[in-house]
Amino acid sequence: MDRLASMATFVKTAELGSFAAAAGALGMSPQMAAKHITWLETRLGARLIHRTTRRQSLTEIGKTYYERCRTVLADADWADAIADEAKGAPRGRLRINAPVSFGTHTLTPVIGRYLRQHPQVEVDLVLNDRFVDLVDEEFEAVFRIGALADSSFMARQLAPFRLVACASPAYLQERGVPATPQDLETHECLGYASATGPTTGDWRFIRGGEHYRADVRHRLRMNDAKALLVAALNSFGVVFIAEDLAREDLRCGRLVKVLPDYETPSRPIHLLYHPDRRQTPKLKSFIAAVTGELGLPAG
Repeated sequence: MDRLASMATFVKTAELGSFAAAAGALGMSPQMAAKHITWLETRLGARLIHRTTRRQSLTEIGKTYYERCRTVLADADWADAIADEAKGAPRGRLRINAPVSFGTHTLTPVIGRYLRQHPQVEVDLVLNDRFVDLVDEEFEAVFRIGALADSSFMARQLAPFRLVACASPAYLQERGVPATPQDLETHECLGYASATGPTTGDWRFIRGGEHYRADVRHRLRMNDAKALLVAALNSFGVVFIAEDLAREDLRCGRLVKVLPDYETPSRPIHLLYHPDRRQTPKLKSFIAAVTGELGLPAG
């Protein structure tokens, strides 16, 4: 048996909880997965996994061995990356996480251009609005919107995420054009229902250095920004939405910016990734592509 292959099988079995699940993920039979674990246990002279008819769990030795195997496998990947770097061609699979709206409408086009430039790279882009664990969930890079907490990860700041308030011309003709943020409190306002927290009715604006707040009400709430945009285009109300998502409809006049004399606060966006020892050629090239297109303006 190949020791690294057996270690990889053991790690996947520990993470997925069964030989069958690990075998499916690794493209082998459950019998072969079991043989890899048995070979390791025989070599070590210790049981790594408790086996019952209902479930499998790690022994105390298995828990320690699992952590060491993860380190060994990561180091092996790093060693392979050195060879790839010498060849000068990024290759392999990148597992990336991003918030849904940003990932769908801003990041996806960037990834498409990146993949055309690097045909030997594959990208798994996982979109959700929850806080993911970069290490435990095996992401090589994640995008975060909002202030960063202290972290041991590397971070690259990107151009800020900005929201814009807008509505259809037909809606504004029927309900009137808001002149101040407080006027929004009498309008139909579309709410984003986050999966990780309550819908916020606190819309904020800035003018002349002064901050203004509108406590709006939502009769319609959705957990998808594209659906909110469709509702606004169908004249149901005012939407507070990512500027990137609304840009084309604003340009074509299908939507009109509400309160154009006011600014909306921006939120920082960062790309987080493992420290330098894990910067494979594929990750380095991805970071360069993202910061080149979505980074802070020069100067």
